[in-house]
Amino acid sequence: MKLKQSIAQCVLALTALWTASAQADTTIKLLVGFPPGGGTDAIARVMANKLQDALGVTMVVENKAGAGGQIAAQALKAAPADGSVFFFSHDHTISILPLVVKNPGFNPATDFVPVVGIATFANGLALSSGTPAKSFNEYTQWVRTQGNGKGMVGIPAPASIPEFLVKVIGDKFKLDLQSVPYRGGGPLMADMLGNQVAAGLAGVPDFLENHKAGKLRMVAVIGDKRQAVMPEVPTFAELGLSGFEDLAYYGFFAPVGTPQAVIDRFSDAVAKIIAQPDVKERLSSMGINVLHMTPQQFGKHVSSYTQTWTRIVKNNGFQAQ
Repeated sequence: MKLKQSIAQCVLALTALWTASAQADTTIKLLVGFPPGGGTDAIARVMANKLQDALGVTMVVENKAGAGGQIAAQALKAAPADGSVFFFSHDHTISILPLVVKNPGFNPATDFVPVVGIATFANGLALSSGTPAKSFNEYTQWVRTQGNGKGMVGIPAPASIPEFLVKVIGDKFKLDLQSVPYRGGGPLMADMLGNQVAAGLAGVPDFLENHKAGKLRMVAVIGDKRQAVMPEVPTFAELGLSGFEDLAYYGFFAPVGTPQAVIDRFSDAVAKIIAQPDVKERLSSMGINVLHMTPQQFGKHVSSYTQTWTRIVKNNGFQAQ
């Protein structure tokens, strides 16, 4: 028995050494499902820069934008399970797309493995500078008076949580709000800054910088409490719209079959990075709530979040397209 245990320990040690050596001589590709200019891309690049030093590798961020991250997810499924490719994503691609697209080309439960979670974040409603309303209540009143109850709200992806929220807001406040889907937060932000669309609903990381600069105004956020980076902005629950308290997530995924030693090494490196005061401050300033989740914890969080939104999507009568 002792001999078998010793052999097993040696094998594990050799595997770890081989993995570390292999990764030290390689390039790791980090897939991002949205274009540069949005919150997801910005966070991914902060992490990639730090991971280069922590893992002793070359990290390359590859933006495979389109279809709400679907293209990047399909690329991850097709990637080798050897630690050379990871996927940095938020909830939309992993938890929501499989609910709203009949054949997304991937199944997160069987094709991917959660590697490490780094944060939660809130979605929220923002108004462009050309919109005279200064608060959520002023916005709903403005839509009633200026648009005869009709309004357009930009969203970063079709069939997304922001799209469902636009519908729920319209139903709750008896407004005819229509979603305008974009290919990510960056393009949405460009049109909002150019006053091409009066309102937008997306993640706080997409809006925060321009909100602080006074170039647009956030007027409501999801969650059971206000966000620390913008304590002046009320939650939807405070405004009479409850049931949207669960926060979305950010984290890393790998192809199923990736060696556990690779996953553990990557996860441990990320945990140490986001614990660094300068990194934590930088990420927090981008509008996310830094929260380390081990592979097991992250997997449970993703599963629970997906179940919650499965119920919401079904209750809204949405049919997968």
